[in-house]
Amino acid sequence: AYYFGYIIHRLLLCALGRRAEDDRDHYGNKRLDLAGPLLGGLFRMLFRRLTRDVKGYVQKCVDNGKDVNLQFAIKAKTITSGLKYSLATGNWGQANAAGTRAGVSQVLNRLTYASTLSHLRRLNSPIGREGKLAKPRQLHNSQWGMMCPAETPEGQACGLVKNLALMVYITVGSAAYPILEFLEEWGTENFEEISPAVIPQATKI
Repeated sequence: AYYFGYIIHRLLLCALGRRAEDDRDHYGNKRLDLAGPLLGGLFRMLFRRLTRDVKGYVQKCVDNGKDVNLQFAIKAKTITSGLKYSLATGNWGQANAAGTRAGVSQVLNRLTYASTLSHLRRLNSPIGREGKLAKPRQLHNSQWGMMCPAETPEGQACGLVKNLALMVYITVGSAAYPILEFLEEWGTENFEEISPAVIPQATKI
């Protein structure tokens, strides 16, 4: 509730013209969806579908007074077929389902070593190619040292498809507990304990 109030307060300050709007093109406000989390999300979605099918089968057997046969209850092809479909077609999600993203998986370019490196470090912005806004296509100042300033395709995808610089690496997720313990050890005040009058002079972490 405290954090929700903090967000509403920032929104009101912006509406009243007391603070500038956040830059949606700033790289600190963006997130990269990598192969691991994408595959993990797809697996969880397919596993939920499998458990739903098993639950429906067991419920049907109980209602009809039949014995539960695990061989028929667990359909092994549910997860396998779902993963194969997404990797083969590039449509990320279940077939004929709403919210399916297209072009997520692609055939790796092996023409030259340079083209392979370029393809592996390619970033695709989920923005319509027909849009005429210049800001999302431009190289933002916050992308200095992280994005290649030269490599981008011509045509409609210009600026929307970018490439990571060769020396860039992406940090993986880590547990928040050690960081929270360190902050508490060094005297950081919790958001629930601080007075609202002190918030403008404080730094939020």
